[in-house]
Amino acid sequence: MSQHDSAFANVGQLSWRIGAISYLNARPLIDGLEDQPGVELVFDVPARLADYLMRGECDAALIPVVDLLRTDGALQIITDACIACDGEVLSVCVFSHVPPERVRRIYLDEDSRTSAQLVRLLWPEMFHRRVSFERWTTGQAVADNEAVLLIGDRAVSELAKSFSYQVDLGDAWKSYTGLPFVFAVWAGRSGRVSESLVRRLTSARDRGVGRLENLADQYGPRHGWSVGLARRYLGECLNYYLTLRHREGLTLFLDWVRSSMDQSRD
Repeated sequence: MSQHDSAFANVGQLSWRIGAISYLNARPLIDGLEDQPGVELVFDVPARLADYLMRGECDAALIPVVDLLRTDGALQIITDACIACDGEVLSVCVFSHVPPERVRRIYLDEDSRTSAQLVRLLWPEMFHRRVSFERWTTGQAVADNEAVLLIGDRAVSELAKSFSYQVDLGDAWKSYTGLPFVFAVWAGRSGRVSESLVRRLTSARDRGVGRLENLADQYGPRHGWSVGLARRYLGECLNYYLTLRHREGLTLFLDWVRSSMDQSRD
């Protein structure tokens, strides 16, 4: 049996299987869930979680918001818990060896869907020049005159520290639109979501938001963050509530992505 198969074995023994992002930023949304009977958390990178949900291998998952479009209405937002920012985010950045306005090619982190779409749309507007985009995988070299989008814990890795320039995309979005940016939301298959599960996810978020410093201290170093930076990241940079302003920013982004997709078909 493969690692993937074993992760989803014995479905009948569980009440809920929940797909969670494997980065530090998800910790405030899943606080205490691992200790609850009948709950299994399945950790993976953002780009894979919507696929688990679509195949019925999870009851809920923390998915990149762009997958709400990709799945054509099959998935729906189920709580007001989210991963978002209202300015600097720290964990979604383009790193380069040359000034951003001189970048010619950007490698896109393979773990990302929403952030990859964001940089594709935002970069030409910010720097008024065409760049090419290529997929980047862990360990792949990035040439001295090029750049890479890194998300999550990779944004504070040794690779990130090797670059001279950095563009924080949360800050860039806020500067361009004046709105927050939503990266990930709890989603379930339309018409198949338990209200009890929704309440449990919402309660976990509320519990985690009340323990941000503790979570930063406990999990930050495990994910490669210093305690001080993890406290700033979880406590100051990230938002966990899908407010009206966050929904406005989300709608603007998804409309922009949808329009870009329609134009590419023409």
